[in-house]
Formats: sequence, structure tokens, C-alpha cells
Amino acid sequence: MNICILGAGSWGSALSMVLADNGHQVKLWTRNEDQCHQINAMHTNPKYLKEAVLSDAIVATTDLKAAIADTAVVVIAVASQSIRSVLEQTGGCIMPSQIVVNVSKGIEVGSLDRISEIVTEFYPVVKFVALSGPSHAEEVAAKLPTTLVSSSVDLETAEFIQDLFNTEYMRIYTNTDIIGVELGGALKNIIALGAGISDGMGFGDNSKAALMTRGIREISLLGEKMGADMSSFSGLSGIGDLIVTCTSMHSRNRRCGILIGEGMPVDEAVAKIGMVVEGIYTIRSAYDLSLKYNVEMPITHALYHVVYEGVDARDAVKSLMTRAKKHEMEAQFRLV
Repeated sequence: MNICILGAGSWGSALSMVLADNGHQVKLWTRNEDQCHQINAMHTNPKYLKEAVLSDAIVATTDLKAAIADTAVVVIAVASQSIRSVLEQTGGCIMPSQIVVNVSKGIEVGSLDRISEIVTEFYPVVKFVALSGPSHAEEVAAKLPTTLVSSSVDLETAEFIQDLFNTEYMRIYTNTDIIGVELGGALKNIIALGAGISDGMGFGDNSKAALMTRGIREISLLGEKMGADMSSFSGLSGIGDLIVTCTSMHSRNRRCGILIGEGMPVDEAVAKIGMVVEGIYTIRSAYDLSLKYNVEMPITHALYHVVYEGVDARDAVKSLMTRAKKHEMEAQFRLV
């Protein structure tokens, strides 16, 4: 069938390769004319996937509405903070018969909307799926074994996307907890940024293990308050995505954190990465959500102070380590 992918970055390009392997025709939308020509003429996308060769079944275009027209599925693979702008440009051209699949991971700054909420604001009756989980585009493009989760409030729709993306090297599971899947995918970027800062300051495995363990605790507590199924945070879009993002040098969030931990100013660190670092934005959104839902999220707050208020990372760590004593599984939580 014909599939549209909005966004020709690393993840959008890698998923286009998966779909092409499954025999589908892919229209890959990009804003960049040079990138469009490179993909169509050379079948490469060197800025994002240096060694990958793209199939002839993948055709790039800079015409947004033409990309969407006559396709069964529209995959959103642009940065989370750009999704509203892109949807505004679609001008209502996504039809109720099409399925919208989001593969970006973030929470909109200001509105605090999850991506599904932004999409349904523009397209209230469209079928929506979040495709998430522990995955680096570079490894998917190299056809290394990967597992993801297809999440929708409608199980049949989730299963349709499961079948669409399943290959010998990519296994898709289903989950109807869209809130938990979206939150897990977005909030783990905060902890990954913190893991990078820890590495940049020269801390060890003990530090990272503590950060990841208490980090998933924070994520699940906020998720519970927002209506998520707690079990989702022990799955692929929760602890699975947290592990891969906190430990891999493929992770932009971790790499950016390492630079910050080494003493580089935040703006310079983001610029050096050269691509969107979702965790920088998600920290602000998660901080605001913690206030809105009255959830104690000390790691998130500490990172917010480092990124947005200029607090020295070592001082932030000291503050975390010297907090009041508590039981590990304490059931009552207060706002810090």
C-alpha cells in the first residue's frame, strides 16, 4: 500500500526502509530541497543515516499535501515541538479513512499536550497510533533485531500497524494504554539527559543505575496521576526505552548530557549535537506537569534547574543525595 512519512530525519528514513522491505510504496516528506534531491537521485540520506542505501520504493517530496494524498497511513516523524505547525500546514487534508501513526517522543511545551492530543485537536475522528519503544534509527537501518510497541485505544488499529511494520528484524507488540506509552517514550529522554550529565562528570555505574531506577519511578508516578496503566512503564515504551536511551552513544539526549556534564553551556551542547534533543524541551513540560498534578519528581526538578536556571550540575547532584530520608516504596508523595 502507499504510506506517507512526514519527516526525513534518521527515524523517518529508517522506518521508510522497513516499510519498503515489506513491499510498500513510501512518500517521504522533507522541507529541504537538497535533501529531497539527494534521496531521489542518489538513494541516500547522509546527514542522518550515513551508510544506508534507500530503496527505489522510497520517493522524497517537499509537497506536504501531495505526500499525504492517496495514502493509507500517515506517519509523523518530525520533532515533537514542530508537530502542531506541520498539522496546521496540512490544511485538513488527512482523511478519516487514513491512520495517523506518531513516532516522535515528546510533550508540547506550554500546552503540555501529548502528541495524540495535538493530532485529535486537528483531526478529531482520525484513528491514531503511537509507535514507540527501544530503538535507534542506525540499528534499524542496519536491520538489527528491534522490538517496538504499537499503541492505540482501538486494538484493531494497533494490530493493523503491528502487521504493517513487522519484519524479520523488527517485532511489534500491541498495547491499548496510549497515555502510558506516550509518557514513557517522552519522559525517558529527561533521564537519558541526566545519565549523560552523570557520565560527563565522571560518575560511575552505581550513579547511572540509581538514576535510571529512581527515574522510572518518577515517570510511573506522573503517569499514574495522568491515567496511565502502571504496567506500561515496565514494558518496551517504559523501562525498555529508558535503558537504550540512557546507555547508548546513539542517544542524542545522552550525548548532549555528556557535554553539559563536562562543563559545556546547554545552548552550545545542543548546537554541537546538530539535531533535535527532545529531552531539553521535555524537561520543561515534565516540570510543569509535576506542578500541575502535584507529583514529586526530584530528578526532573534538578535537571530543570541545571538546564533552565544555570545551576551547577554537581550542586544539583548534592541536593538530590542529601534530600530527606524516605522509604523506597513510599506511597505518599509531596511536591518538592
